[in-house]
Amino acid sequence: MRASSALQCPNKLTTIPRGRGGGERAFSVTRTRISFPRQLFLFRVKCAAEFGVDGVHSVRTVPLTVLTAEKEEAKAILNLFLKKQGLSNAVATRTINKSEHFVDHLVSKLHLIHKTYYLVGRELTTLEIRDALIPYLESLLEEHGEILVDVVENFPDPPGKERSIILPVPADPTLSAKKLKAMSRVSEIGSNGQLPPHILYLIEIGMDIDQIKGMTRKFPAFAYYSLEGKIKPVVEFLRDLGIPLSDIPTILNKRPQLCGISLTENLIPTMTYLESFGIDKRSWAKVIHRFPALLTYSRQKLKATVDYLHELGLSATSVGEHTLNALLILGRKSKVLTRCPHIISYSVDDKLRPTAEYFRSLGVDVAVLFHRSPQTFGLSIEANLKPVTQFFLERGYNIEEIGIMVSRYGALYTFSLTENLIPKWDFFLTMDYPRSELVKFPQYFGYSLEERIKPRYSLVKESGVKLLLNQVLSVSDSEFEKVLEKKVKKMLNTQMLVNADYSNNLPSDLEE
Repeated sequence: MRASSALQCPNKLTTIPRGRGGGERAFSVTRTRISFPRQLFLFRVKCAAEFGVDGVHSVRTVPLTVLTAEKEEAKAILNLFLKKQGLSNAVATRTINKSEHFVDHLVSKLHLIHKTYYLVGRELTTLEIRDALIPYLESLLEEHGEILVDVVENFPDPPGKERSIILPVPADPTLSAKKLKAMSRVSEIGSNGQLPPHILYLIEIGMDIDQIKGMTRKFPAFAYYSLEGKIKPVVEFLRDLGIPLSDIPTILNKRPQLCGISLTENLIPTMTYLESFGIDKRSWAKVIHRFPALLTYSRQKLKATVDYLHELGLSATSVGEHTLNALLILGRKSKVLTRCPHIISYSVDDKLRPTAEYFRSLGVDVAVLFHRSPQTFGLSIEANLKPVTQFFLERGYNIEEIGIMVSRYGALYTFSLTENLIPKWDFFLTMDYPRSELVKFPQYFGYSLEERIKPRYSLVKESGVKLLLNQVLSVSDSEFEKVLEKKVKKMLNTQMLVNADYSNNLPSDLEE
């Protein structure tokens, strides 16, 4: 059932002219009238309508803990969706706090879409919740546009009858014209019958005109950069770092703003600052190719993240057994930046610190995890981390065991539940291993189910021997064959000795 609304035609827009003070122009817009059936968010009524008169699957059949968790998931997804539309975190949070009925409505949508799951007592994963709600939210955005926030806050009632709001005119109404002018400039033929010099140069180093237009669409100022003053010096600067000429178009396409940054005042000092923490100059090519935005961040932003890496390492020194790990982080934080330069883009207070606290709650040495798997800190706590933790809790593992698993294999939380963890867990249940084997070797989830796990385990089963899960998966093909052959020979030799011993102990009359 789609949450459609009955729309009445809005009144004509009225322009309010500028006042003498030169105040901002604005439009007075009469609010569109929207009516929602109240039963859309009344979960119990909806269940009765969808599942039968008796309400076979009513709200009372769903555990309160499940409903509470689903509401939190719905809030998290709504929050992310609103922020993607340009709302700040504070405004998105405030909107959600005023939208209890709409959140209830989202939960009812889940139970409608996945009603068969609830009938058999199956709970939804975070990914399933997201995949159900995001398309629905997108359809509401398409239908209601800029009044979506009011629709959410006032659900199921109309946002407000005949209420006028002031919509400011965009700060620069000629922005589109500027983009078009900039895009036409890059393909403009001069009096000499040639394209502009900087465009010819970019084509010479491997870019095509469509790429250049795309860059200009994203960043119109690029069309006005001079060849000798901005573009060529930056290209030569990147080449001096060891970046192949073939990689330059990709870097500029990702971050055309690089050409507008001063070499002497920004780029070179930024690199000098990062090199002071041990980043090998030979690593720059790989780092910048993967994440050219690194060079556009302010010194303050870089320092905040690097200081937090210090903080992670220093906090570990308070625990004697972790002192070595702390020194490892402080001595090798450059490897973190080299392997995962996107770390710099994450907010310390909104992303890195909360994620670190979450892993500490699992008993994980955060400093070591940061060093081994920095990409884990880019994951969402609500959408990625908590669902994986819940997955293992539901399968009988305790928090301490989960902490050991992620400590041993930091990438564990980066895997998809539906595409990785669930199918591999289901196959693990068919293997002759105790549940504790995954605590010892969580790397199991990092191997291909079809190309590695199933074929090798099939050979182990056929041979009749027993190998540790680590021995089955972590060695090369040739090493695996050697280990398997050695185990088979040992098993056969043992059987021969047992048979010989048995024959020697038989009574003489049985031997004849």
